[in-house]
Amino acid sequence: MFKRSDHAVVHRFATACRAGSAGAIRGLLTPDVIAVSDGGGQVFTAPGPVRGIAQVAECVSGVLGLHPDMALTVEAVNGQPGVVLRGAGRVVAVVSLKVTGAKVAAVWIVLNPDKLRHWV
Repeated sequence: MFKRSDHAVVHRFATACRAGSAGAIRGLLTPDVIAVSDGGGQVFTAPGPVRGIAQVAECVSGVLGLHPDMALTVEAVNGQPGVVLRGAGRVVAVVSLKVTGAKVAAVWIVLNPDKLRHWV
């Protein structure tokens, strides 16, 4: 169950991603953080789970690769606050987070276009 303080962590994560700041992203991650991304074989992602602060920050920065024309918002994702990226009039990524204390312990990134069809 997300707590009010968890929302603040998600917003800080979104702000760091929006700024494209790997350093700021690193500062929000737990030492044992893990990231899993799903491109469905249609979008490039890491071939398996990525572990550790530096590797996850690099993965998030690289996979999300924000462009000036992309919009990043905090929205409900599976009933919890998450991050949604839109570009060229469509959703291009949905990010779910597991927050532990004031840090992010897990990042799930969906880039698979088939799984993003229902997002508006």
